[in-house]
Amino acid sequence: MMQNVHLAPETDEDDLYSGYNDYNPIYDIEELENDAAFQQAVRTSHGRRPPITAKISSTAVTRPIATGYGSKTSLASSIGRPMTGAIQDGVTRPMTAVRAAGFTKASLRGSAFDPLSQSRGPTPPLEAKKKDSPEEKIKQLEKEVNELVEESCVANSCGDLKLALEKAKHAGRKERVLVRQREQVTTPENINLDLTYSVLFNLASQYSVNEMYAEALNTYQVMLKNNMFSNAGILKMNMGNIYLKQRNYSKAIKFYRMALDRVPSVNKQMRIKIMQNIGVTFIQADREKMKKAFQKLIAVPLEIDEDKYISPSDDPHTNLVTEAIKNDHLRQMERERKAMAEKYIMTSAKLIAPVIETSFAAGYDWCVEVVKASQYVELANDLEINKAVTYLRQKDYNQAVEILKMLEKKDSRVKSAAATNLSALYYMGKDFAQASSYADIAVNSDRYNPAALTNKGNTVFANGDYEKAAEFYKEALRNDSSCTEALYNIGLTYEKLNRLDEALDCFLKLHAILRNSAEVLYQIANIYELMENPSQAIEWLMQVVSVIPTDPQVLSKLGELYDREGDKSQAFQYYYESYRYFPCNIEVIEWLGAYYIDTQFWEKAIQYFERASLIQPTQVKWQLMVASCFRRSGNYQKALDTYKDTHRKFPENVECLRFLVRLCTDLGLKDAQEYAIKLKRLEKMKEIREQRIKSGRDGSGGSHGKREGSASSDASYVDPLGPEIERPKTAAKKKIDEDDFADEELDDLLPE
Repeated sequence: MMQNVHLAPETDEDDLYSGYNDYNPIYDIEELENDAAFQQAVRTSHGRRPPITAKISSTAVTRPIATGYGSKTSLASSIGRPMTGAIQDGVTRPMTAVRAAGFTKASLRGSAFDPLSQSRGPTPPLEAKKKDSPEEKIKQLEKEVNELVEESCVANSCGDLKLALEKAKHAGRKERVLVRQREQVTTPENINLDLTYSVLFNLASQYSVNEMYAEALNTYQVMLKNNMFSNAGILKMNMGNIYLKQRNYSKAIKFYRMALDRVPSVNKQMRIKIMQNIGVTFIQADREKMKKAFQKLIAVPLEIDEDKYISPSDDPHTNLVTEAIKNDHLRQMERERKAMAEKYIMTSAKLIAPVIETSFAAGYDWCVEVVKASQYVELANDLEINKAVTYLRQKDYNQAVEILKMLEKKDSRVKSAAATNLSALYYMGKDFAQASSYADIAVNSDRYNPAALTNKGNTVFANGDYEKAAEFYKEALRNDSSCTEALYNIGLTYEKLNRLDEALDCFLKLHAILRNSAEVLYQIANIYELMENPSQAIEWLMQVVSVIPTDPQVLSKLGELYDREGDKSQAFQYYYESYRYFPCNIEVIEWLGAYYIDTQFWEKAIQYFERASLIQPTQVKWQLMVASCFRRSGNYQKALDTYKDTHRKFPENVECLRFLVRLCTDLGLKDAQEYAIKLKRLEKMKEIREQRIKSGRDGSGGSHGKREGSASSDASYVDPLGPEIERPKTAAKKKIDEDDFADEELDDLLPE
């Protein structure tokens, strides 16, 4: 075997493989059969133990000896493959395959294997970075800039706008220093553009909220000139907002449209907001146009000389000429021209005042100031009155009263108008004393004021003096025949005085003026009803329904009239429509329930009586009617449960106990005796109470019968359902029906 072994030539002592090919008797396999220890190991389980690395194919199989041996015989590692790390003759063979793990030449001299270099001692600590390095200074400065921007935003949210602006300016200065330092250390491409953008954007925003619009616009312009910044659409939109605040509407619209072009179509919300801003800007521009147009209208000269109608001296001839021209055709034309101009100015002011400013009050104030500085000074008070009336329409009574009381100190015409409105205001507040007082002031200030006379008539009407009220209304109509309020009120007054023909004439005249007034049509129908002409009443009510088809009161009135005429189907139609629009009218609910009882639809009637019990939970009547409907429909168990529930809610109701006693007796229930005892006790108490009442009335000199109707003891209730129709019956039901209780009195509670 050894003849195939080729010895390497001798080299110096530093050769890594020196002595490696020296023969070692341990590798002599020819004597293994005679080796007792080896044979013993083969026969034991130790020799049959599977290799540890059996799952790894590269180590589980036999491997050829890759040494100087010429033979390629494969030997298992357990047989004693020469290991590269074994000690041969006291010399450690170097493991070149694991040199990267820490093996060095020093290990050739018998040094210990130390792949982790633990013998070298602990690793020295990392060197601390120098704080004064340029990179560290830049990072620290960038952190300070971010903190300043955050502090500026927080100050703005807290309302400290001045501090927010100072912080924004400080952040801007530090950011410029940061940019210069970055340019010295790195290339310009490494500058933090996001930080620069946030600093400039915050600075522009703080300029804007501090109303430093020029500085804000300059900052935005700087940002727009830098093509490396994105979001140009937002910047242009903010510039448009600033121009809108400056009332430079043309530029605002221009920048809004530029912003709309720069915002991508995928950002729909932003585009919608920009378009909304464009619309608002157009409205604001119209406001300015409206103001300019109103000022031009005020400045139109009338060319009317009022002084020529005033006599300058006591010259009789001049006075005669003045008197002659005071009422000539030219003077009348001048008056008409002035009245027309005042009408146009007042109408224009009413139209533009609510929209030219942020509130209608501010708009009226602007119009008043413009009018006061013009030749129409006397119209300023009229505008103030219109402002008060607008407050009244908005139900802001305090502001209205404050303005009207200030105008009360003006001249007689304005004083009368203010007092008239104050009278109406107090009348609506049910303060008839104050209303009458201010009505007197209005009438005394201007006896020809029809509104003042109408208000005075209203206060007299409220006190029940209808004849005197009619006189005030007549006087108002004499002063102004088109005063619809006075004509309507005098019709109501004649109705109260039972002068129906005169009342009908008033409302028919008013109908000729106000063709589609639902109130006038209803009053005409009401007069015809009082005159016992139901067909005409129905005809006029149909006209009311054509004007307001969803009025539940009118519909129920139509149902009532048709019911009187005997047309149950039409009555049911209008009652049902009234119930559909307003399902809480107890009279309508009762009529519908009675209608279904008459037509023997007990289940339908139950639905309406249950709703009535929800509306009036303290009325025992509705729950007893529900129980009666259950009994009539044959559902005796449900009727019994309803009676029991009613008894729990109204334990002193005698009628409920009577029904419980009869039902329990006929159904053979044990509760009959208990209810009978309660019934006797209640009847005894009721008898004693009635005797006391009767004796008290006899002692007071008069007596008259009156049945009690309280929820706790409703003695007036009887079952509203009449005799039951014939139908097949069971034995138990027949016994109950044969002995029916109080059925002949059940119709008393139903509407006729």
